[in-house]
Amino acid sequence: MLRYAAGETAAFDVLYARFRVRLLRYLARLTGNVALAEELFQDTWSRVIDARARYSPSARFGAYLFRIAHHLAIDHIRRQKPHIDIDSVLVEFPGVPDDDPALFLDQFERMQKLVRLVEALPVEQRTVLLMRAEGDLTLEEIAQSVGTGRETIKSRLRYALAKLREGLS
Repeated sequence: MLRYAAGETAAFDVLYARFRVRLLRYLARLTGNVALAEELFQDTWSRVIDARARYSPSARFGAYLFRIAHHLAIDHIRRQKPHIDIDSVLVEFPGVPDDDPALFLDQFERMQKLVRLVEALPVEQRTVLLMRAEGDLTLEEIAQSVGTGRETIKSRLRYALAKLREGLS
């Protein structure tokens, strides 16, 4: 980001390529709406571009990027209740053999159940879970992004994982 802020436009392409998939997946899973996620995704990158001259590396760029995305998504969620479109949020299963439809169906059903369980989590727990899973952020980075203490983040993540385990068992 520092190279981009200094005027090296190719550095932006590197950042975009590195975080594109994870950021879009995070937003899609957090909001439950792929079209909305794409809009928030574009808004996030627009804010990064607009802030390049003011950027100051107080944390890893990934934490900075996910903080922007988080605030945009939460603002939207607060304005209106989200609707989760499960089919648009599901991802393809890597390694599923094409010649075993029963295995594919079983895994697909489990993934649908997992998506529903994630959807049912309180927004605070879902946010922490997705920032950790999709953003690969540390507990400290998540805490800084959402403006909460590390122990609170740790607790939210623990509760979210416990609810998922319980629901999948």
